[in-house]
Amino acid sequence: MAKKLISRGHSVTLFAAGGSDPALGAQMLLPERLELSAAARSDVGAMPVDWMQQHHAYLGLMLHLAESKDFDVIHNNSLHHLPVALSSLVPMPVLTTLHTPPTPWLESATNYAAPSAVFTAVSSATAKAWASSVTSSVIPNGVDTDVWHPGPGGNECVWTGRLVPEKAPHLAIDAARAAGRSITLAGPIMDRSYFEAQVAPRLGDDAVYVGHLRHTELVELVGSSAVAVVSSQWDEPYGLVAAEAMSCGTPVAAFPRGGLVEIVTDSSGALAADGSVAALAEAITRAADCDRGAVRQRAEGSLSLERMVDEYEQLYARMAMQPTSQPSASA
Repeated sequence: MAKKLISRGHSVTLFAAGGSDPALGAQMLLPERLELSAAARSDVGAMPVDWMQQHHAYLGLMLHLAESKDFDVIHNNSLHHLPVALSSLVPMPVLTTLHTPPTPWLESATNYAAPSAVFTAVSSATAKAWASSVTSSVIPNGVDTDVWHPGPGGNECVWTGRLVPEKAPHLAIDAARAAGRSITLAGPIMDRSYFEAQVAPRLGDDAVYVGHLRHTELVELVGSSAVAVVSSQWDEPYGLVAAEAMSCGTPVAAFPRGGLVEIVTDSSGALAADGSVAALAEAITRAADCDRGAVRQRAEGSLSLERMVDEYEQLYARMAMQPTSQPSASA
């Protein structure tokens, strides 16, 4: 998104960890590293070092922004509570995009958000999950449809993502087998015990795990597949892997969880009638009949990075005109 905003003539400054990609072309605000004293480290009630480093970084950022007049809008994409809780300190409006269901720390912080604070959610499902705490408009995530380019399709199913219980790749294997198709799985193993117990025993000639692929390899794999299977057992805040597959022209078969209901349409895939393997297998069969050109059109029209940036640009412009609790920043 930073690259796209810069290409449209915006000045973008990123708050990011050291070593972040310099090719983004954005100015960087690097966090100051926290060096705790021996006494602080020995405190029996001390939080983990990683937690303290994040706390220190975001606290320093918000105190820095409180003294700054260099920005028109702050866009907070983090999951940390301090940018929301301390938003009243800064002299410009703060936009927070809600990428996940409510978490205790962030939900608590919303009680202290500045009156001028604005919230968006990546799907209507996520906005609904947050509705008891904040009101948020919906700007769905977008994928780069130039990077996720159309592929030729194929006969096999594909599953991509983190191999964890809530993503349930083992159910994708079962459903593909029930539909009479082989499946290739790709992604990082984030829960080794789950993988060994549920995924590894199901692997075979018709179910292959190819590891954590480079991005170009992943695009090629997804684009050369017949159907992308999304077997999530939790309410996906958005469903990025589904949008990426559609951008490649690959239809999606998915359980109807969270934002996936908003992404997958009859012309771009099929939602399972319920949460069973049999229903997901039937969805795979239906999805395989989708026209790949129509699937790609769905991605270009509604799921693209261009569309997302268009919507954020319009929101930034409206926010920059709003009064804040402090003197407004110069344009």
